[in-house]
Amino acid sequence: MDNRLLLIILDGVPLRNWRALFGNLEGWVDSGDAQVWRMRSVLPSISASCYASIHTGVTPAVHGSTGNADVFRLPVPDVFSQVRLAGGVTGAVTHSFWSEFFNRAPFDPVRDIEYDEPDSAAINHGRFHTMSGYGHANQMTPSDADLFATLTMLTERFGLDYGILHTCTLDSMGHRFKHACEEMDHACGVLDATLAPYIKRWRAANYEVIVTADHGQSDRGHHGGRSEEQQDFALYYFGDAKGPAPDTLLRQTQLAPTILKRLGAPVPETMTDEPFL
Repeated sequence: MDNRLLLIILDGVPLRNWRALFGNLEGWVDSGDAQVWRMRSVLPSISASCYASIHTGVTPAVHGSTGNADVFRLPVPDVFSQVRLAGGVTGAVTHSFWSEFFNRAPFDPVRDIEYDEPDSAAINHGRFHTMSGYGHANQMTPSDADLFATLTMLTERFGLDYGILHTCTLDSMGHRFKHACEEMDHACGVLDATLAPYIKRWRAANYEVIVTADHGQSDRGHHGGRSEEQQDFALYYFGDAKGPAPDTLLRQTQLAPTILKRLGAPVPETMTDEPFL
């Protein structure tokens, strides 16, 4: 592979909270160690549909997932499968939807909660959580510190060429508390502080790092539809490549071909958007 890359997805963080509350990420932008852009999600701006588009580079109208109740093994090429075609090693520390979309469905928690499958055509090393029983009062989210440590363990134990981490903490809290509130200010600050030491560690291990979201969230704690607060979020890139002007609006379907280009893996014909790095 030409490079190694980690994709960090913080679910459901609107653009304004990224730019106002993530002091470490913004400090690295100021120092020139990171670049940042606005990215706009596909429609519907709902989690599962966005996950599928992030990794396939096509819209929900093409890949077919219309929302969180419509999760299945996707029939189109994706980042994991293309990295494997190039001989790379892949890993995921994510919600179980990612395993269903890109490895096998339905998700069997006993079989699939943790696996190491060197010969897999998609995900070699998976560590998943289901959030079973999720609700307004009990959010069933794992600790972000544990997730960051788990991804780091996979990189150091198995030498991942490409790895993804996905956490729903801020999305779940946003649904409960809405975003313009004291609780969310604190939660974003805590996540920024928890993530920052791992970014330093990953960069020291020669990984390029992308930190972003799947969608935004409105002041009423909603996403799924068309509005800037529901669709727009930040994308931070740590690495040597140069991107477009800072005021460029990126499309979510550009992310998959960009990742593959950085890794040196083949970009399938289904991914028609231009890479932005």
